[in-house]
Amino acid sequence: MFQDEARFGRITDPKRCWAPKGTRPHVPSQIIREYTYLYGAVSPQDGKADFLVLPSMNLINMEIFLQEVRQRYPDEYICMFVDGAPGHSLKGLKVPDNMTIESIPAYSPDTNPTENIWDDIREKFFGNVVFDSMDAVEEHLCEAARAYEENHEKIKSITGWHWILSAL
Repeated sequence: MFQDEARFGRITDPKRCWAPKGTRPHVPSQIIREYTYLYGAVSPQDGKADFLVLPSMNLINMEIFLQEVRQRYPDEYICMFVDGAPGHSLKGLKVPDNMTIESIPAYSPDTNPTENIWDDIREKFFGNVVFDSMDAVEEHLCEAARAYEENHEKIKSITGWHWILSAL
């Protein structure tokens, strides 16, 4: 599995959208600096995905996420690939007994297919949407996470890069 996390919040980034010819769409935007994080792990081979909304990116929340993945796959041994983010430091990280953590090269997001999931979630669920509260952001984020967890074919199509699948 490949693991990563992404920050979601109340700052909006207006996106292109459809509008009838000759009209200009009204796209709301706001700049409110409140965030939460979506932790995720994906398996390009079978399309399984697991997500968890947590308040920040740090070692404690990384351990909470890894324990959640461990509980979801108690009879499987998982090789989890993580990037070089500070919360992924192997020093002091309590790794579940059914898991091995491997680092992918630092500063190379193109080697982590989970990055493409974040782009897809932002495009499909967060484009031109303004939220009244962080509770609304988290609720919307949970809806998006459930949609991806339930759609294994979508996960495989987004993350099943040739070099990953040929290495299995």
